[in-house]
Amino acid sequence: MKRKMNYILLGITLLLAVFFLGFFTWSQQTYKPSSELNTLIEKDEINYEKDWIIFNQHSNNKIGIVLYPGAKVEPEAYSYYGKQLANKGYLVAIPHVRFNFALLDSNKAQEIIENYPSVEKWVIGGHSLGGVTAAKFAYNYPKKVDGVFLLGSYPSEGNEFSKTMTPMLSIYAEKDGLTTVDKINETKKLLSRNATMHEIKDGNHAQFGFYGKQKGDNEAGISIKMQQDEMISVTSEWIKEIN
Repeated sequence: MKRKMNYILLGITLLLAVFFLGFFTWSQQTYKPSSELNTLIEKDEINYEKDWIIFNQHSNNKIGIVLYPGAKVEPEAYSYYGKQLANKGYLVAIPHVRFNFALLDSNKAQEIIENYPSVEKWVIGGHSLGGVTAAKFAYNYPKKVDGVFLLGSYPSEGNEFSKTMTPMLSIYAEKDGLTTVDKINETKKLLSRNATMHEIKDGNHAQFGFYGKQKGDNEAGISIKMQQDEMISVTSEWIKEIN
């Protein structure tokens, strides 16, 4: 009986090892920054600090932004968005996350917040699964977060803000094939009573970052720069209201 139990335990261990190896290999097949990003931002403009990308154009930033990347999307893909927001006077941090899945590293914002004690207010957001993670962090640490923004994303059922006045911004895209408009409307009930909704006409899911096409998405009817510039404008105007 003991030998049989040992065989069972060995079999379970081997299955777990195979599963983990398969998951790890799959998680490393990431969406890398597209060549188009290089036409808008130089590689030496992307600064690294500890375990995140940082855009910090001013030494006296009073508002900080943490942007969680979408699943398997490399943080550099959001550099144009981050750099342009930094140019408007905000500190912007885009973390590298465990196994390229933000939900597996949801407290990364805490580490960033602690690293910049001079920042007075923090806005937490993310794209796709990164937005789900941002909402989770804000829900768990409401006193640390002054606003939540979602890019083609929405909170999970367990992180409902409907009874709060948390400033929230949901930017979604008309032709998003993954976080569809129907899904945005369906989950609108999870947002706070102080939520702002903005639809990008003809935008899609992948153009919330610079990483090329994504399986399951629809073709966009506008250029990626047009979508990004609209995101930047809407986000910065929303943050001004928090400030």
